Amino acid sequence: MRKAVKFLHTLSACGMIGALAGDLVLLNWGPHATAQDYATTRQAIRALCDYILVPSLGIVLVSGFVSMLAHAPYRHKGWVWAKAITTIGVFEATLMVVQSKARDGAEIAMQIAAGHADKSALAELGSESNAIALVLTLAVFNVLFGVWRPKLDKLQYKVS
Repeated sequence: MRKAVKFLHTLSACGMIGALAGDLVLLNWGPHATAQDYATTRQAIRALCDYILVPSLGIVLVSGFVSMLAHAPYRHKGWVWAKAITTIGVFEATLMVVQSKARDGAEIAMQIAAGHADKSALAELGSESNAIALVLTLAVFNVLFGVWRPKLDKLQYKVS
């Protein structure tokens, strides 16, 4: 079971990082020549979030905590707790910032393409690329922690 959970965790992390990278690429270099092109790009970003990012994030979160439960030595490692703490931050930022901006951006872009809104409506999305880049950085940091497994003696303690 431990290997299956680890495989699921790793595969989901790949999906999550890939979806975040795809969001950044589409947002910064996707077709934006016309309002309709931009609306199509925003729909693609929303689809990446809805069908790859959020499900992968859920699987990463659950499989990570299942790993901690299934393999007792993980509960005593500082790097595991560091990953758990940063994963909770990634979870919150993904749902509250990345996913919500993807959804709002798609709706606003469709309204602009239909002529019901002005391009200035996109200003409410703020610096979306920066938020995605931050979440992507934290996700890569978690993968590094899982591979590198640094000794964090101050975070290591016995859980009975």
